[in-house]
Formats: sequence, C-alpha cells, structure tokens
Amino acid sequence: MFKVENYDGAREKNYELVLKQLKALIEDKTNRVANLSNASALLNQFLDNINWVGFYLCEGEELVLGPFQGLPACVRIPFGKGVCGTAAVEQKTVRVEDVNQFAGHIACDAASQSEIVVPLVKNNELIGVLDIDSPITNRFTEAEEQFLRNFADVLIQHL
Repeated sequence: MFKVENYDGAREKNYELVLKQLKALIEDKTNRVANLSNASALLNQFLDNINWVGFYLCEGEELVLGPFQGLPACVRIPFGKGVCGTAAVEQKTVRVEDVNQFAGHIACDAASQSEIVVPLVKNNELIGVLDIDSPITNRFTEAEEQFLRNFADVLIQHL
C-alpha cells in the first residue's frame, strides 16, 4: 500500500525517498501501462509547481501519448518536433527554461512556461520520453534534472 509522504528537508534526501517509492511501486510488476501510470502519479505528488507530468511512447516515427497527470494533451508528436520530439531524436535530456524561446515548441497547455523531457532508453532503443511542464519559467534545476534521469533509469528497468 502506498503512503503519502510529506516531503520536507533537503531536496536531495527527498529524491532518494522518491526513488525508493518508485522501486516499491514497480518491483515485480511487468505491465508497462501500470508502471508508467504509477510513476506519473508519484512525480505529480512529489514535484511542486508543475502542471503536467507524463509519458509519450514511441510508435513508428512519432511519440504517442501515454499515462499522464494533468490537462488533456497532444496525442501524437513527430520525432524532431517540439521539446519531446527533439529529446527523442537526440536521445538526451532537454531542459527548457522558457518554452516561448524554444523554436517549434508545441503548446498543449498555454499555461506551460518551462519544460523538461528525459528520454527513456533501454538497450540502446528509445522507448519513449518523460515530459514535465511547469507554469513557472526556469523551474527545473540541474540537480532536479539528474534526479529525473535517475528516476528514468529505475523506471526503464521495469518496462
């Protein structure tokens, strides 16, 4: 059973706690949709000042909407388009301080001001991306980027 935690104190200590919670939620679970759903719910509960968190999964030459928390979103994103499509093609994390300054940004939610996208790569194959939006510019730090990469590393072991 999942217990809601009050995250207080050092952010880095909380990162460790969330990674432990993720492992507990998905260990011995093999259903991709269930694992991604719980992962997005966990991040939504943990992260502050975000308005969307979820996954886009590879299907052919595009990303297709997967489990998420937030307002309805774009269903399909071609590789190379927007922040998600760019992260997918480059297979590297893309952190955007101000989405209004990102050429080709896809605005699914007009409130979004900053974004981070972490590719999910297993055995050199792109599975999809973790996408998080915030209504605040410059929301995502380098430390949080590293935490989200670690989160993705744990998650892809169970996809």
